[in-house]
Amino acid sequence: MPFSIATWNINSVRLRMPIVERLLVEHAPDVLCLQETKVPDELFPEKAFRKLGYEHIAFHGQKGYHGVATVARRPIELVEKRRFCEIEDSRHLSVTVRAGGKAILLHNFYVPAGGDEP
Repeated sequence: MPFSIATWNINSVRLRMPIVERLLVEHAPDVLCLQETKVPDELFPEKAFRKLGYEHIAFHGQKGYHGVATVARRPIELVEKRRFCEIEDSRHLSVTVRAGGKAILLHNFYVPAGGDEP
């Protein structure tokens, strides 16, 4: 059975939700990884994703900038958030999903361009 992953630097998930909906309807990836969601966790549009069949959601956000999210049609078994270079920004999220009876570990990163540290 095929397993598909899409990834997108969305630059504000709430602003672009109509385009995200179109992507999910037309291409139906098993997993969608988003970067630069620019939304605190409590305002992430979970209901919109669930309505489209993406019941399994993990996010690591903050207000105004950075933020990552992973939404899936398959169950997410494990979620981990890491910080890098002692930076507290919401730039990483890893999830484990299953496909074909195997565990797949997906790392979703936002790495800003430029600078001395990731």
